Amino acid sequence: MTFQTELHFHTPGRGTSDISEDIAQAVRESGVSTGICQVFLKHTSASLLITENADPTVRQDLEAWLQRAVPDGDAIYRHTAEGPDDMPAHVRAALLSTSIGLPIREGRLALGTWQGVFLFEHRHASHSRTVVVTVIGE
Repeated sequence: MTFQTELHFHTPGRGTSDISEDIAQAVRESGVSTGICQVFLKHTSASLLITENADPTVRQDLEAWLQRAVPDGDAIYRHTAEGPDDMPAHVRAALLSTSIGLPIREGRLALGTWQGVFLFEHRHASHSRTVVVTVIGE
């Protein structure tokens, strides 16, 4: 069986948004008991991330590290049409991921106790983001 849906999110700007429950709801709607949930982000300046879901300082520290590694407004960037955070957002998305696969067991996402799925917005301004969730299994 294959099930597919699109989820739409409005990000508040740079940072992470927990989308675990939205994905879990799509898995429940699919009716699949055992299988794989493929999550794909249809954008080039945001990414998907599986990380700690209990302590928000983990995500804050990831953002601090990315800010140091990929600073806004670096003079090496030529692609600056949409501002100083434009190209750094593309680099961040290339370093992280826009697609993840998640196991499904007993009709639920088989994430670890402290794992969550996050949409990581890399632009400073809020954006509308679309995620395609494809569930394959039995």
